[in-house]
Amino acid sequence: MPHYAASMAVEDSVASMKLPCDFASLGPMVFGFLQVDELISKFRGDDGSFRTEITNDHRGLLSLYNAAHLLTHGEVELEEAIPFARHHLGLGLLTSSLRAPLSGQVTRALKLPLPRTLKRLEALDYMSEYTQEQTYNRSILELAKLDFNLLQRLHLKELKAISQWWKDIYQEVELNYVRDRVVECFFWCYTVYYEQDLSRARTMLTKIFALMTVVDDTFDDHATLDESRKLAEALRRWDDSAVSMLPEYLRKLYLRLLRNFEDFEDELQPNERYRVAYTREAFQMSSESYLQESEWFHHNCKPSFKEHVKVSTVSVGPKIGATAILMGMGDEATRDAFEWALRGDTAVMIFGRIARFLNDIASFNSGKSKKDVATSVECYMNEYNVTSEVAMTEIGYLIEDGWKTANRARFEHPELLPAVQRLINLTVCMPFTYRGKKDAHTSGKYMETIERLFINPIPL
Repeated sequence: MPHYAASMAVEDSVASMKLPCDFASLGPMVFGFLQVDELISKFRGDDGSFRTEITNDHRGLLSLYNAAHLLTHGEVELEEAIPFARHHLGLGLLTSSLRAPLSGQVTRALKLPLPRTLKRLEALDYMSEYTQEQTYNRSILELAKLDFNLLQRLHLKELKAISQWWKDIYQEVELNYVRDRVVECFFWCYTVYYEQDLSRARTMLTKIFALMTVVDDTFDDHATLDESRKLAEALRRWDDSAVSMLPEYLRKLYLRLLRNFEDFEDELQPNERYRVAYTREAFQMSSESYLQESEWFHHNCKPSFKEHVKVSTVSVGPKIGATAILMGMGDEATRDAFEWALRGDTAVMIFGRIARFLNDIASFNSGKSKKDVATSVECYMNEYNVTSEVAMTEIGYLIEDGWKTANRARFEHPELLPAVQRLINLTVCMPFTYRGKKDAHTSGKYMETIERLFINPIPL
Protein backbone atom coordinates (compact mmCIF):
# COMPACT_ATOMS: atom_id res chain seq x y z
CA MET A 1 0.00 0.00 0.00
CA PRO A 2 1.44 3.43 -0.88
CA HIS A 3 2.15 5.75 2.00
CA TYR A 4 0.04 8.72 0.92
CA ALA A 5 1.01 10.87 3.90
CA ALA A 6 4.67 10.75 2.93
CA SER A 7 3.75 11.36 -0.70
CA MET A 8 2.00 14.58 0.22
CA ALA A 9 4.78 15.69 2.56
CA VAL A 10 7.53 15.23 -0.02
CA GLU A 11 5.70 17.35 -2.58
CA ASP A 12 7.50 20.50 -1.42
CA SER A 13 10.84 18.82 -2.01
CA VAL A 14 9.93 17.89 -5.57
CA ALA A 15 8.62 21.33 -6.40
CA SER A 16 11.85 22.99 -5.29
CA MET A 17 14.18 20.75 -7.31
CA LYS A 18 15.42 21.38 -10.86
CA LEU A 19 13.23 18.59 -12.23
CA PRO A 20 11.67 18.14 -15.66
CA CYS A 21 8.89 20.69 -16.00
CA ASP A 22 6.26 18.05 -16.73
CA PHE A 23 6.84 16.58 -13.25
CA ALA A 24 7.46 19.77 -11.31
CA SER A 25 4.27 21.29 -12.65
CA LEU A 26 2.01 18.46 -11.55
CA GLY A 27 -0.82 19.58 -9.30
CA PRO A 28 -1.02 18.48 -5.63
CA MET A 29 -3.89 16.08 -6.26
CA VAL A 30 -1.61 13.87 -8.35
CA PHE A 31 0.73 13.19 -5.45
CA GLY A 32 -2.02 11.51 -3.47
CA PHE A 33 -2.08 8.75 -6.07
CA LEU A 34 1.64 8.28 -6.58
CA GLN A 35 3.46 5.56 -4.73
CA VAL A 36 6.35 6.79 -2.62
CA ASP A 37 8.90 4.71 -4.52
CA GLU A 38 7.73 6.28 -7.78
CA LEU A 39 7.82 9.75 -6.25
CA ILE A 40 11.30 9.46 -4.72
CA SER A 41 12.66 7.99 -7.96
CA LYS A 42 12.37 11.49 -9.42
CA PHE A 43 15.34 12.42 -7.25
CA ARG A 44 17.46 9.68 -8.85
CA GLY A 45 19.41 9.49 -12.08
CA ASP A 46 19.35 6.72 -14.67
CA ASP A 47 21.92 4.71 -12.70
CA GLY A 48 19.70 4.69 -9.61
CA SER A 49 21.87 7.00 -7.53
CA PHE A 50 20.61 10.30 -6.19
CA ARG A 51 21.18 13.21 -8.55
CA THR A 52 24.25 15.25 -7.73
CA GLU A 53 22.50 18.54 -8.51
CA ILE A 54 20.06 18.13 -5.64
CA THR A 55 22.85 18.08 -3.04
CA ASN A 56 23.14 21.86 -3.34
CA ASP A 57 19.43 22.46 -2.79
CA HIS A 58 19.50 22.34 0.99
CA ARG A 59 15.92 23.49 1.44
CA GLY A 60 14.72 20.71 -0.83
CA LEU A 61 16.97 18.20 0.94
CA LEU A 62 15.52 19.26 4.27
CA SER A 63 12.00 18.66 2.98
CA LEU A 64 13.07 15.26 1.64
CA TYR A 65 14.76 14.36 4.94
CA ASN A 66 11.73 15.29 7.03
CA ALA A 67 9.22 13.64 4.69
CA ALA A 68 11.27 10.44 4.57
CA HIS A 69 10.75 10.01 8.32
CA LEU A 70 7.08 9.29 7.60
CA LEU A 71 8.14 5.97 6.07
CA THR A 72 6.51 2.65 6.83
CA HIS A 73 7.81 -0.90 6.48
CA GLY A 74 9.18 -1.83 3.07
CA GLU A 75 9.64 1.72 1.76
CA VAL A 76 13.24 1.23 0.70
CA GLU A 77 13.44 4.46 -1.28
CA LEU A 78 12.62 6.49 1.82
CA GLU A 79 15.06 4.47 3.95
CA GLU A 80 17.86 5.31 1.53
CA ALA A 81 16.83 8.96 1.32
CA ILE A 82 17.36 9.58 5.05
CA PRO A 83 21.16 8.95 5.27
CA PHE A 84 21.68 10.62 1.88
CA ALA A 85 19.89 13.81 2.92
CA ARG A 86 21.42 13.74 6.42
CA HIS A 87 24.96 13.49 4.99
CA HIS A 88 24.61 16.43 2.63
CA LEU A 89 22.72 18.59 5.11
CA GLY A 90 25.51 17.93 7.61
CA LEU A 91 28.10 18.94 5.01
CA GLY A 92 26.18 22.14 4.45
CA LEU A 93 26.46 22.97 8.13
CA LEU A 94 30.16 22.07 8.28
CA THR A 95 31.05 24.23 5.28
CA SER A 96 28.87 27.09 6.56
CA SER A 97 27.07 27.19 3.23
CA LEU A 98 23.72 27.43 4.99
CA ARG A 99 22.33 30.75 6.12
CA ALA A 100 19.74 31.60 8.74
CA PRO A 101 16.96 30.67 9.15
CA LEU A 102 17.64 27.50 7.13
CA SER A 103 20.75 26.66 9.15
CA GLY A 104 18.73 26.61 12.38
CA GLN A 105 16.02 24.48 10.81
CA VAL A 106 18.59 21.97 9.56
CA THR A 107 20.36 21.85 12.92
CA ARG A 108 17.10 21.05 14.72
CA ALA A 109 16.02 18.49 12.12
CA LEU A 110 19.30 16.58 12.32
CA LYS A 111 18.77 16.28 16.07
CA LEU A 112 15.09 15.44 15.71
CA PRO A 113 13.26 15.22 12.35
CA LEU A 114 10.12 17.29 11.94
CA PRO A 115 7.60 14.39 12.25
CA ARG A 116 9.08 13.66 15.71
CA THR A 117 9.19 17.28 16.84
CA LEU A 118 6.90 18.90 19.40
CA LYS A 119 4.82 21.15 17.21
CA ARG A 120 4.32 23.96 19.75
CA LEU A 121 8.08 24.27 20.27
CA GLU A 122 8.62 24.23 16.53
CA ALA A 123 5.98 26.97 16.20
CA LEU A 124 7.92 29.15 18.64
CA ASP A 125 11.12 28.66 16.66
CA TYR A 126 9.37 29.31 13.38
CA MET A 127 7.79 32.55 14.58
CA SER A 128 11.24 33.90 15.44
CA GLU A 129 12.57 32.77 12.05
CA TYR A 130 9.61 33.95 9.99
CA THR A 131 10.84 37.55 9.94
CA GLN A 132 14.05 36.39 8.26
CA GLU A 133 12.20 35.17 5.20
CA GLN A 134 12.36 37.40 2.12
CA THR A 135 8.66 38.10 2.34
CA TYR A 136 6.46 37.69 5.38
CA ASN A 137 3.05 38.91 6.45
CA ARG A 138 3.25 41.06 9.57
CA SER A 139 -0.44 40.64 10.32
CA ILE A 140 -0.24 36.84 10.25
CA LEU A 141 2.80 36.89 12.55
CA GLU A 142 1.09 39.23 15.01
CA LEU A 143 -2.04 37.07 15.08
CA ALA A 144 0.08 33.96 15.65
CA LYS A 145 1.83 35.59 18.62
CA LEU A 146 -1.45 36.80 20.10
CA ASP A 147 -2.98 33.33 19.72
CA PHE A 148 -0.01 31.72 21.46
CA ASN A 149 -0.05 34.20 24.33
CA LEU A 150 -3.80 33.88 24.89
CA LEU A 151 -3.56 30.09 24.97
CA GLN A 152 -0.55 30.34 27.24
CA ARG A 153 -2.67 32.18 29.82
CA LEU A 154 -5.24 29.36 29.71
CA HIS A 155 -2.56 26.68 30.05
CA LEU A 156 -0.95 28.47 33.00
CA LYS A 157 -4.35 28.72 34.71
CA GLU A 158 -4.87 24.97 34.20
CA LEU A 159 -1.40 24.20 35.51
CA LYS A 160 -2.00 26.23 38.67
CA ALA A 161 -5.26 24.39 39.36
CA ILE A 162 -3.68 20.99 38.75
CA SER A 163 -0.70 21.87 40.95
CA GLN A 164 -3.07 22.71 43.80
CA TRP A 165 -4.92 19.41 43.26
CA TRP A 166 -1.58 17.58 43.39
CA LYS A 167 -0.48 19.45 46.52
CA ASP A 168 -3.69 18.44 48.27
CA ILE A 169 -3.14 14.78 47.35
CA TYR A 170 0.52 14.87 48.39
CA GLN A 171 -0.38 16.27 51.80
CA GLU A 172 -3.38 14.00 52.33
CA VAL A 173 -1.78 10.74 51.24
CA GLU A 174 1.58 11.48 52.90
CA LEU A 175 3.70 9.47 50.48
CA ASN A 176 6.96 11.37 50.44
CA TYR A 177 8.73 8.79 48.28
CA VAL A 178 6.56 9.61 45.25
CA ARG A 179 8.14 11.67 42.47
CA ASP A 180 6.77 15.19 42.21
CA ARG A 181 6.26 15.28 38.45
CA VAL A 182 2.86 16.87 38.01
CA VAL A 183 4.26 19.67 35.81
CA GLU A 184 5.91 17.05 33.62
CA CYS A 185 2.60 15.17 33.40
CA PHE A 186 0.83 18.37 32.32
CA PHE A 187 3.52 18.98 29.71
CA TRP A 188 2.97 15.51 28.23
CA CYS A 189 -0.76 16.15 28.03
CA TYR A 190 -0.16 19.56 26.47
CA THR A 191 1.72 17.83 23.66
CA VAL A 192 -1.27 15.55 23.09
CA TYR A 193 -3.68 18.49 22.73
CA TYR A 194 -3.09 22.17 23.38
CA GLU A 195 -6.35 23.49 21.92
CA GLN A 196 -8.64 25.72 23.98
CA ASP A 197 -11.71 23.49 23.60
CA LEU A 198 -9.83 20.49 25.02
CA SER A 199 -9.14 21.97 28.44
CA ARG A 200 -11.27 19.33 30.18
CA ALA A 201 -9.48 16.51 28.38
CA ARG A 202 -6.06 17.95 29.15
CA THR A 203 -6.82 18.34 32.85
CA MET A 204 -8.28 14.85 33.24
CA LEU A 205 -5.39 13.22 31.39
CA THR A 206 -2.84 15.03 33.55
CA LYS A 207 -4.51 13.76 36.71
CA ILE A 208 -4.52 10.19 35.38
CA PHE A 209 -0.80 10.38 34.60
CA ALA A 210 -0.06 11.81 38.05
CA LEU A 211 -2.05 9.03 39.73
CA MET A 212 -0.17 6.48 37.63
CA THR A 213 3.08 7.92 38.98
CA VAL A 214 1.88 7.50 42.57
CA VAL A 215 0.93 3.85 42.07
CA ASP A 216 4.00 3.03 39.98
CA ASP A 217 6.38 4.54 42.54
CA THR A 218 4.64 2.65 45.33
CA PHE A 219 5.26 -0.68 43.61
CA ASP A 220 8.77 0.25 42.46
CA ASP A 221 10.30 2.17 45.33
CA HIS A 222 8.56 1.52 48.60
CA ALA A 223 6.18 -1.40 49.01
CA THR A 224 7.40 -4.80 50.13
CA LEU A 225 6.48 -7.75 47.93
CA ASP A 226 3.64 -8.71 50.27
CA GLU A 227 2.34 -5.12 50.28
CA SER A 228 2.58 -5.01 46.48
CA ARG A 229 0.47 -8.17 46.20
CA LYS A 230 -2.13 -6.72 48.55
CA LEU A 231 -2.26 -3.44 46.64
CA ALA A 232 -2.66 -5.28 43.34
CA GLU A 233 -5.51 -7.33 44.79
CA ALA A 234 -7.23 -4.20 46.12
CA LEU A 235 -6.95 -2.59 42.68
CA ARG A 236 -8.49 -5.69 41.11
CA ARG A 237 -11.48 -5.37 43.45
CA TRP A 238 -11.76 -1.59 43.08
CA ASP A 239 -14.08 -1.22 46.05
CA ASP A 240 -13.95 0.63 49.35
CA SER A 241 -14.24 -2.66 51.23
CA ALA A 242 -10.82 -3.74 49.90
CA VAL A 243 -9.10 -1.02 51.93
CA SER A 244 -9.03 -3.26 55.00
CA MET A 245 -6.45 -5.58 53.40
CA LEU A 246 -3.94 -2.76 52.92
CA PRO A 247 -1.29 -1.53 55.33
CA GLU A 248 -2.17 1.75 57.00
CA TYR A 249 0.08 3.96 54.87
CA LEU A 250 -1.60 2.76 51.63
CA ARG A 251 -5.21 3.17 52.71
CA LYS A 252 -5.39 6.91 52.11
CA LEU A 253 -3.80 6.42 48.68
CA TYR A 254 -6.25 3.73 47.70
CA LEU A 255 -9.34 5.64 48.80
CA ARG A 256 -8.16 8.86 47.18
CA LEU A 257 -7.58 6.96 43.92
CA LEU A 258 -11.14 5.63 43.95
CA ARG A 259 -12.53 9.09 44.77
CA ASN A 260 -10.70 10.65 41.85
CA PHE A 261 -12.24 8.23 39.40
CA GLU A 262 -15.64 9.08 40.83
CA ASP A 263 -14.79 12.75 40.30
CA PHE A 264 -14.03 12.03 36.65
CA GLU A 265 -17.51 10.58 36.22
CA ASP A 266 -19.02 13.70 37.80
CA GLU A 267 -17.16 15.91 35.32
CA LEU A 268 -18.61 14.06 32.34
CA GLN A 269 -22.08 14.24 30.86
CA PRO A 270 -24.42 11.32 31.69
CA ASN A 271 -23.96 9.84 28.20
CA GLU A 272 -20.16 10.05 28.58
CA ARG A 273 -19.70 8.47 32.00
CA TYR A 274 -19.19 4.99 30.57
CA ARG A 275 -15.75 6.23 29.45
CA VAL A 276 -14.31 6.12 32.97
CA ALA A 277 -14.82 2.35 33.17
CA TYR A 278 -12.45 1.86 30.22
CA THR A 279 -9.71 3.92 31.84
CA ARG A 280 -10.26 2.16 35.16
CA GLU A 281 -9.84 -1.25 33.51
CA ALA A 282 -6.66 -0.06 31.78
CA PHE A 283 -5.38 1.19 35.14
CA GLN A 284 -5.99 -2.25 36.64
CA MET A 285 -4.13 -3.91 33.77
CA SER A 286 -1.10 -1.72 34.38
CA SER A 287 -1.12 -2.55 38.09
CA GLU A 288 -0.69 -6.21 37.17
CA SER A 289 2.45 -5.34 35.23
CA TYR A 290 3.73 -3.29 38.19
CA LEU A 291 3.25 -6.36 40.39
CA GLN A 292 5.12 -8.61 37.93
CA GLU A 293 8.05 -6.21 37.91
CA SER A 294 7.99 -6.18 41.70
CA GLU A 295 8.08 -9.99 41.72
CA TRP A 296 11.11 -9.93 39.42
CA PHE A 297 12.94 -7.44 41.61
CA HIS A 298 12.28 -9.16 44.94
CA HIS A 299 13.24 -12.56 43.53
CA ASN A 300 16.34 -11.09 41.84
CA CYS A 301 15.04 -12.39 38.50
CA LYS A 302 16.33 -11.14 35.17
CA PRO A 303 13.70 -12.21 32.61
CA SER A 304 14.29 -12.88 28.95
CA PHE A 305 14.28 -9.84 26.70
CA LYS A 306 10.99 -10.88 25.11
CA GLU A 307 9.32 -11.47 28.47
CA HIS A 308 10.63 -8.18 29.82
CA VAL A 309 9.28 -6.23 26.84
CA LYS A 310 5.89 -7.93 27.08
CA VAL A 311 5.43 -6.81 30.69
CA SER A 312 7.32 -3.51 30.77
CA THR A 313 5.57 -2.23 27.66
CA VAL A 314 2.27 -2.51 29.55
CA SER A 315 3.70 -0.90 32.69
CA VAL A 316 4.52 2.26 30.72
CA GLY A 317 0.76 2.65 30.44
CA PRO A 318 -0.15 2.58 26.72
CA LYS A 319 -3.70 1.41 27.38
CA ILE A 320 -4.16 3.93 30.19
CA GLY A 321 -2.79 6.65 27.94
CA ALA A 322 -4.98 5.69 24.98
CA THR A 323 -8.19 5.44 27.03
CA ALA A 324 -7.47 8.49 29.20
CA ILE A 325 -6.69 10.61 26.15
CA LEU A 326 -10.22 9.94 24.94
CA MET A 327 -11.95 10.30 28.29
CA GLY A 328 -12.39 14.08 28.27
CA MET A 329 -12.65 14.61 24.52
CA GLY A 330 -15.78 15.40 22.54
CA ASP A 331 -17.88 13.37 20.12
CA GLU A 332 -14.83 11.88 18.40
CA ALA A 333 -14.33 9.74 21.53
CA THR A 334 -16.64 6.93 20.43
CA ARG A 335 -17.20 3.52 21.98
CA ASP A 336 -15.32 2.02 19.05
CA ALA A 337 -12.35 4.24 19.88
CA PHE A 338 -12.40 3.10 23.52
CA GLU A 339 -12.59 -0.55 22.45
CA TRP A 340 -9.62 0.03 20.15
CA ALA A 341 -7.66 1.66 22.98
CA LEU A 342 -8.39 -0.98 25.61
CA ARG A 343 -7.82 -3.85 23.19
CA GLY A 344 -4.25 -2.67 22.79
CA ASP A 345 -4.17 -2.26 19.04
CA THR A 346 -0.72 -2.19 17.41
CA ALA A 347 -0.61 1.62 17.45
CA VAL A 348 -1.40 1.61 21.18
CA MET A 349 1.32 -0.84 22.11
CA ILE A 350 3.88 0.81 19.83
CA PHE A 351 3.67 3.88 22.03
CA GLY A 352 4.50 1.61 24.97
CA ARG A 353 7.46 0.02 23.18
CA ILE A 354 9.00 3.30 22.04
CA ALA A 355 8.51 4.88 25.47
CA ARG A 356 9.87 1.81 27.26
CA PHE A 357 12.99 1.48 25.12
CA LEU A 358 13.85 5.19 25.28
CA ASN A 359 13.27 5.18 29.04
CA ASP A 360 15.41 2.09 29.57
CA ILE A 361 18.30 3.41 27.50
CA ALA A 362 18.25 6.65 29.51
CA SER A 363 17.97 4.72 32.79
CA PHE A 364 20.86 2.44 31.88
CA ASN A 365 23.07 5.40 30.97
CA SER A 366 22.28 7.30 34.16
CA GLY A 367 22.54 4.30 36.47
CA LYS A 368 19.57 2.51 38.03
CA SER A 369 18.22 2.97 41.48
CA LYS A 370 18.82 0.01 43.76
CA LYS A 371 15.06 -0.63 43.72
CA ASP A 372 14.75 -0.73 39.93
CA VAL A 373 14.08 -3.94 38.06
CA ALA A 374 16.54 -4.85 35.29
CA THR A 375 16.09 -2.73 32.17
CA SER A 376 15.44 -4.12 28.71
CA VAL A 377 19.05 -3.18 27.89
CA GLU A 378 20.37 -5.43 30.65
CA CYS A 379 18.01 -8.25 29.70
CA TYR A 380 19.21 -8.05 26.09
CA MET A 381 22.87 -8.04 27.19
CA ASN A 382 22.29 -11.02 29.48
CA GLU A 383 20.34 -13.10 26.96
CA TYR A 384 22.56 -12.50 23.93
CA ASN A 385 25.87 -12.04 25.76
CA VAL A 386 26.65 -8.71 24.11
CA THR A 387 27.98 -5.35 25.28
CA SER A 388 25.71 -2.48 26.29
CA GLU A 389 26.65 -0.64 23.07
CA VAL A 390 25.45 -3.56 20.95
CA ALA A 391 22.28 -3.95 23.01
CA MET A 392 21.39 -0.27 22.71
CA THR A 393 22.07 -0.33 18.97
CA GLU A 394 19.78 -3.30 18.46
CA ILE A 395 17.09 -1.72 20.62
CA GLY A 396 17.53 1.45 18.57
CA TYR A 397 16.58 -0.56 15.47
CA LEU A 398 13.44 -1.70 17.28
CA ILE A 399 12.59 1.92 18.07
CA GLU A 400 12.92 2.88 14.41
CA ASP A 401 10.75 -0.09 13.47
CA GLY A 402 8.18 1.20 15.95
CA TRP A 403 8.06 4.59 14.24
CA LYS A 404 7.28 2.88 10.95
CA THR A 405 4.38 1.07 12.60
CA ALA A 406 3.13 4.32 14.15
CA ASN A 407 3.26 6.03 10.75
CA ARG A 408 1.25 3.25 9.17
CA ALA A 409 -1.39 3.43 11.91
CA ARG A 410 -2.51 6.82 10.61
CA PHE A 411 -4.19 5.25 7.59
CA GLU A 412 -4.94 1.75 8.91
CA HIS A 413 -7.91 3.03 10.93
CA PRO A 414 -9.27 6.15 9.18
CA GLU A 415 -12.42 6.06 11.29
CA LEU A 416 -10.26 6.28 14.44
CA LEU A 417 -7.80 8.88 13.15
CA PRO A 418 -8.51 11.47 15.91
CA ALA A 419 -7.65 8.90 18.59
CA VAL A 420 -4.67 7.53 16.67
CA GLN A 421 -3.20 10.96 16.01
CA ARG A 422 -3.52 12.08 19.64
CA LEU A 423 -1.71 8.95 20.78
CA ILE A 424 1.02 9.55 18.20
CA ASN A 425 1.33 13.08 19.59
CA LEU A 426 2.08 11.52 22.97
CA THR A 427 4.59 9.14 21.35
CA VAL A 428 6.35 12.12 19.74
CA CYS A 429 6.86 13.55 23.24
CA MET A 430 9.10 10.61 24.16
CA PRO A 431 12.17 11.51 22.03
CA PHE A 432 12.09 14.97 23.65
CA THR A 433 11.75 13.48 27.14
CA TYR A 434 14.72 11.16 26.58
CA ARG A 435 16.78 13.18 24.10
CA GLY A 436 20.51 12.58 24.26
CA LYS A 437 19.73 9.26 25.95
CA LYS A 438 19.01 11.13 29.19
CA ASP A 439 15.84 11.75 31.16
CA ALA A 440 14.97 15.41 30.56
CA HIS A 441 13.49 15.70 34.05
CA THR A 442 16.51 14.48 35.97
CA SER A 443 18.94 16.25 33.62
CA GLY A 444 17.17 19.58 34.11
CA LYS A 445 16.28 20.06 30.45
CA TYR A 446 12.59 20.59 31.15
CA MET A 447 12.89 23.93 32.91
CA GLU A 448 13.71 26.05 29.87
CA THR A 449 10.93 24.41 27.86
CA ILE A 450 8.37 24.87 30.64
CA GLU A 451 9.26 28.56 30.87
CA ARG A 452 8.95 29.04 27.09
CA LEU A 453 5.60 27.31 26.82
CA PHE A 454 3.81 28.30 30.01
CA ILE A 455 5.48 31.29 31.66
CA ASN A 456 7.16 33.67 29.21
CA PRO A 457 4.79 35.30 26.68
CA ILE A 458 6.07 36.13 23.20
CA PRO A 459 7.02 39.82 22.92
CA LEU A 460 4.66 41.61 20.57
